[in-house]
Amino acid sequence: MTENCSRVNSNASAKYIDYKVSNIYKSKIFFYFQHIAILEVASFASWHAACYSTLMNKIDATLLSKPYLRLTPESTHSSVCSSQPQGNQMPDTQNAVARKRLSVHGLTHSYGGQNAVGDVSFDVEAGEIVALLGPSGCGKSTVLRAIAGLIQPKTGKIVLGEKDLANVSARSRGVGMVFQNYALFPHLTVAENIAYPLACQQLPRAERRDRVEEMLSLVRLGGYGNRLPRELSGGQQQRVAVARAIAGRPSLLLLDEPFGALDRALRFDLQVELLHLQKTLGITTLIVTHDQEEAQSLANRLVLMNKGHVEQIDTPMTVYDRPKSLFVNTFIGQANLLHGTVLRFDGETTLIGLANEKTLALPRRLNFTIGSKVTITFRPEEVRLSTRPSETALPVRMTVSVPLGPSLVHDLVLEDGAGLRASEVRGPSTTIPEPGAQLFAEIDAARCHAFPAEPESIQ
Repeated sequence: MTENCSRVNSNASAKYIDYKVSNIYKSKIFFYFQHIAILEVASFASWHAACYSTLMNKIDATLLSKPYLRLTPESTHSSVCSSQPQGNQMPDTQNAVARKRLSVHGLTHSYGGQNAVGDVSFDVEAGEIVALLGPSGCGKSTVLRAIAGLIQPKTGKIVLGEKDLANVSARSRGVGMVFQNYALFPHLTVAENIAYPLACQQLPRAERRDRVEEMLSLVRLGGYGNRLPRELSGGQQQRVAVARAIAGRPSLLLLDEPFGALDRALRFDLQVELLHLQKTLGITTLIVTHDQEEAQSLANRLVLMNKGHVEQIDTPMTVYDRPKSLFVNTFIGQANLLHGTVLRFDGETTLIGLANEKTLALPRRLNFTIGSKVTITFRPEEVRLSTRPSETALPVRMTVSVPLGPSLVHDLVLEDGAGLRASEVRGPSTTIPEPGAQLFAEIDAARCHAFPAEPESIQ
């Protein structure tokens, strides 16, 4: 009798422990999702793995096979969301599908007394794709975090639609975000990853299932719903991350270096897919990237940042053809630089003196005084090579020619040792000059830009 009672008590204790462990585990998962907006992706994944490992090490191995310790789309989502305190629930974004305009004005933020961004202002029109572009450390990620609500900027105003986001929490802003390394829950299936934010919005189960199927179809992953993230390729994981971000129908989609971890060919394919997807849904989108090709292929407009400040806001073609600063000119695409001095003005022509008593005549009157030091810039495709000298051509020597797909890029050296680059479309009759060959470079002066040597500004 005593033995039977002991066995009953033991079984009851084991069930109680299982129940507590299950609830602790579910509470931790809820805690992760509730705070996903304030965790860095890399630290989130490692923290989650560490907590999971610590918890599992404290549980007897015989409990690991218990079915109620596994996360399932129905039971887990229900219990997690029901445990969320009333009054702090995530907003139901089912109807928040109207296109909204994003406005950032006078944004300033600093770390340790050093300004990361200063007086940053730009707008993203409703349904538009804008790329925040610049080198590492220019402040673009700080701007993104401020918009997402991950940091509180020192000064500035962020408005989405008609709503000032100053006192709106990150999870209440109606913003979807895709990180560089995706931040997928490793123990949840693809369908569960996509459905998780929908469950926390307390959508009915049937509607969640329909929305998940819609998202899977939209990102062309139908039939992959039961797979785990580790069973997917990098490109497929990226699609799942996008699907999860847009499943809640956000008013604004933020993408932080979304294609940085992918190879070049796959990156281009997914860029095209994302472009079609965004056009279909019409979500206002802001992309943060340092990849100029990615930005130019996706965005309607570019916001060029350098050292915490905005240098230029314009369409990709305008930024490429009419840069407003020397930084923009050299950051977007490739640019040749020649240093010279303004010699004289002949009507609407400006004569620039170059090294070795060479000159370059620009067919417009520059806003410089005679004797001003200037930097002349032009693109490689604006240089034509010839084997014959002319009055306007600069003598150069060939160093190396590199075929890049349909183009042929030549690296050249001027008489003063300065480098010059020229490119041409490669055809059946194109010949590659031998290294060391004497050639003459004709520059399209009408396409040249002139900047003061210091400071940088356009003229």
